[in-house]
Amino acid sequence: MTITISEQAFWNLFVKILNTEKKSDDLRLNQSNNWNIFDTIYHFPKELGTGFYGEIELRNGLYLASSEIQLYDDLVVQLPDRPHPLEYNFCISGHQQDNYDSFNSGQNRLWGSGLAPKDRVKSFKAEKTFEISVHMEPEIFCLFMGKEQQKLPQELTHLVRKPHQEYYSRCGNTTPAMQVILQQICQCPYQGMMKRMYLESKVLELMVLLVEEDLAARQGKTNMFSLKSDDVERIHYAKEILLNNLDNPPSLMELSRQVGLNDCTLKRGFRLVFGTTVFGYLHHHRLEQARKLLVAGEISISQAARSVGFVNRSYFATAFRKKFGINPKEFLLANSRSSMEIHELIG
Repeated sequence: MTITISEQAFWNLFVKILNTEKKSDDLRLNQSNNWNIFDTIYHFPKELGTGFYGEIELRNGLYLASSEIQLYDDLVVQLPDRPHPLEYNFCISGHQQDNYDSFNSGQNRLWGSGLAPKDRVKSFKAEKTFEISVHMEPEIFCLFMGKEQQKLPQELTHLVRKPHQEYYSRCGNTTPAMQVILQQICQCPYQGMMKRMYLESKVLELMVLLVEEDLAARQGKTNMFSLKSDDVERIHYAKEILLNNLDNPPSLMELSRQVGLNDCTLKRGFRLVFGTTVFGYLHHHRLEQARKLLVAGEISISQAARSVGFVNRSYFATAFRKKFGINPKEFLLANSRSSMEIHELIG
């Protein structure tokens, strides 16, 4: 059996553990994670499984978190289009799968800041899942780099994108050096301010290793990647599929299968052919189609948003304003006034 739930409903089920409960038997320390390092700890929803989620704010805009859970059933969490900070996540045990990739024990994922696409994340009940993650606002990343966002070196700009641009993501294998740091985080020997200083230093060590690995991988891919003529045709076919299904597009995995390419070739090839990601292309054309519908004047803003696949009207309004420099309501009013003026002139 698979349980499907929205992101908001999922997080609403978490219950914060009070200080008086932290010494109870069900929160005893174990070898895989020292829950004493976290300021805030939550019970994993008892309706879905057992376990805990912990979080500590190391400084404003920089968070360290961990989760250790055992599911009763396979679980799918539906994620909307959403703004995203920089994040890196380490899977110590367990397995997850989303629309774009799979994430297994011994792997890590690095996300830049920007816009996260609509997604479905599936976790499996087969084994206990243990993850450690770091959430970092882009301003903090730039601060550590000693640069302002607009002055970041070219090789780092993919990690700090504008709110309407699709975020960058990459999956890699956790190296022995990273494993040592993760173990040091779990076994932090300090308390109070010293604890925060120690954990922040370890979080930054992980960031250095991940960014170094990412830059090396990107350089190698830039030098080696090329497309065959047949691949280009398949990528154009993928574009047509997207344009014909703006309101309910296939996942990247499904799209890859439909056009006969692996997801890695499709992602990299799409950027090479069209100068943007699959999601970026889809996002652009959704907004263009919504604008055309509003210009026609026969549909409401909510209907226009839904017809091209935007579930959240507030998010649609934000995305529309960022692309066209005006929010949908003002655009609709301006277009209505323009139409009336034209009719008056003709009349």
